[in-house]
Amino acid sequence: MSTPEKPEIALEKRHSEEARLFSSSTARNLPGIFDVLQPLLSQGARVLEIGSGTGEHGHAFCAARQDLDWQCSDPDDRSRESQAAWLEALEGDCRNPIDLDLTKLGWFDGVAGFDALVCMNVIHISPWAVARGLAAGARAMLAPGGLVFLYGPYMEGERTAESNRAFDQSLKSRNPEWGVRTLDSVERVFADCGFKLCQRVEMPANNLSLVFRRDNDDAAS
Repeated sequence: MSTPEKPEIALEKRHSEEARLFSSSTARNLPGIFDVLQPLLSQGARVLEIGSGTGEHGHAFCAARQDLDWQCSDPDDRSRESQAAWLEALEGDCRNPIDLDLTKLGWFDGVAGFDALVCMNVIHISPWAVARGLAAGARAMLAPGGLVFLYGPYMEGERTAESNRAFDQSLKSRNPEWGVRTLDSVERVFADCGFKLCQRVEMPANNLSLVFRRDNDDAAS
């Protein structure tokens, strides 16, 4: 009896060159993400990327900003292998990708020392527990003023693009725990953990970049 193949952890076929994986969607969205996120990262910022996928985002940021300390992570073995291969091409020391599963309670135990958490195109293709875990982890590890950056599609009531409504139905047909999240629900889960939405930036293909910062008053309480 043949062993069943593992399901795709990405919504697209990713081609490879040796250990490195390539994502067509990352190639499209990376320039816009870079333009928004790069100015928000202070000199020498320590960044934890959640669900790093192929590793192309981390490679691009570290290649352009050698001062950044960028930590890739993913629960998928093949994705971490690709991340490591992309980072090997860079000069200087780069952190090895780590295995993080945000559906597990206390996933952030022992993970510290970061100024920013970034998460691109993840929370709509994962259980809602991942969004809650991301907010809880951000509260545990980020100091006052700490940054959370999210990128992806969102539902915004009447202003929601028809393509995002259709995408939501497609995702739910694949997995009932998936779906395009409402912006209100994402704001609430982060507000409950002491973060305020400071920026909402419209991106190509009806995506958004969201920037949350740790509330100083909450951190002091």
